[in-house]
Amino acid sequence: MRVIIIGGGACGASAAARIRRLDERAEIIILEKTNEISIANCGLPYYTSGVISDRDQMLVSSPQKFKSWFNIDVRLNSEVVSIDKEAKSVTLKSGEKLSYDKLVLAQGANPIVPDFAGMPEEKVFTVRTLFDADRIKDYIKNNNVKKAAVIGGGFIGIEMAESFAEMGLDTTLIEAQSQILAPVDYEAAAFVQNEMRDKGVELILSDAVKEFSGNKIILNSSREVEFDIVIMAIGVRPELSLAKSIGLEIERGIVVNEYMETSQPDIYAGGDGVMVKDFVTGGNTLIPLAGPANRQGRIIADNIVSRNGVKNTYKNSQGSSVLKIFDLTAAAVGNNEKQLKAKGINYWKTIIFGRDHAGYYPESIQIMFKLLYTPEGKILGAQAVGQEGVEKRIDVISSVMRNGGGIQELLDSELCYAPPYSSAKDPVNILGMCSDNILKGLLKPAFFEDIQDGYLIDVRPKEVFEINTIKGAVNIPISEIRGRLDEIPKDKKVILFCNTGHTSYIAARILEQYEFNNVYSLMGGIALYKEIVKDREGKVEKRVKV
Repeated sequence: MRVIIIGGGACGASAAARIRRLDERAEIIILEKTNEISIANCGLPYYTSGVISDRDQMLVSSPQKFKSWFNIDVRLNSEVVSIDKEAKSVTLKSGEKLSYDKLVLAQGANPIVPDFAGMPEEKVFTVRTLFDADRIKDYIKNNNVKKAAVIGGGFIGIEMAESFAEMGLDTTLIEAQSQILAPVDYEAAAFVQNEMRDKGVELILSDAVKEFSGNKIILNSSREVEFDIVIMAIGVRPELSLAKSIGLEIERGIVVNEYMETSQPDIYAGGDGVMVKDFVTGGNTLIPLAGPANRQGRIIADNIVSRNGVKNTYKNSQGSSVLKIFDLTAAAVGNNEKQLKAKGINYWKTIIFGRDHAGYYPESIQIMFKLLYTPEGKILGAQAVGQEGVEKRIDVISSVMRNGGGIQELLDSELCYAPPYSSAKDPVNILGMCSDNILKGLLKPAFFEDIQDGYLIDVRPKEVFEINTIKGAVNIPISEIRGRLDEIPKDKKVILFCNTGHTSYIAARILEQYEFNNVYSLMGGIALYKEIVKDREGKVEKRVKV
């Protein structure tokens, strides 16, 4: 059996190695149009900045290793220009033809680079290959670069902006949407945006590139941004030319079934170029992430070398992701509010703060969590922003979701505890408890957008209230609330708040039992309120260069 794999990235390399582990006699050929195979793409921004200094560390494998370990024929600079699905053969740019028994399309996706008027191509770079990163490093070294502009506020854009700022460059990030980091909602994005500004990165939101003029980017707003180097990071587009040429079923990407089979027999596809099922909704979507690509490659291999007719299935994508932003970590899984609204899915939400480890153990730090779920308690998505332990909690929630668990399972999760690592009630448990209270009607949540319509009561001690509070709020400390019931209106929407939402929840439970039926607790408290206000001010702290 001859298996030809077009593309040597995460999916293609994973499929090839797995096929060999299952079948020593199969002939396996990887055709890669570039001169790179199996590189650590996700580490490219860190290699560019010098955090990863050794270039060899970026090479996950090599043609020589594939040959010596796996007896796999890796052919670099070998672009496939056509496929004959009837004859079951591929033709290379060189003119060579190769027949196959099974074909795997793992070509991934290409960076989107619009043809802006006046764009100086020699100063504009994408970040997709090790060759790209080498070019960026050389350009900065040899051209006295001082000002960097990054177009696009996704993962690569944010990581490159961080890298440039850490290198001491004046850095501006331009994003057409109203926030950066699309997988999370605004509450989480506000923390990320504040962190970037605090570290000297200027953010231009809700504005897009119109054209280039010399060393300036002209935006739709007519604002001008000077640059010495530009990173184009507005997204990727699946490589579909070969798939289209042979009539494979295509939506935004190649359509595959649960076995990673395309609409044509003996042709499989995986990686950034395929449509997958959204774990939450079951609908087709594109989720170009390394983890799913690797798993898809393994599943393709299992099904090519099927034992006793038993096939392996790809069980949908949750979109689990994590990102480092200077001293912060942001992570998410599932759908966010924007996605749920667009799909017309009814949802409830919970926002809490939890500590990365026990509050009485030194140096504990707050993490902001947001959970989205149905009125029946099914988890739809989760987001978190903080420092230590952020991705750990999202991973737990992801695993609960994967195994069919809901709010009750978050509450019941038995997680590791020792003061340096967590609390007896882990934030995952607290997130479940708070959501359970909302579902059972024991807590009415209020959010930032509700503040303008509410009668605000700050339930913190007077001395804290006098330092800072929300404009228009009155102060009734929780310790005095039972004796001051007559000061609280019953004909208005009363929103109680404290630092993070715990004390205000207790105060709300007191009032509920005194027949105050229009009382709400502000999710995230004044801590989240202050972060959002800070973000809307948009102040950038200019870094002092050493």
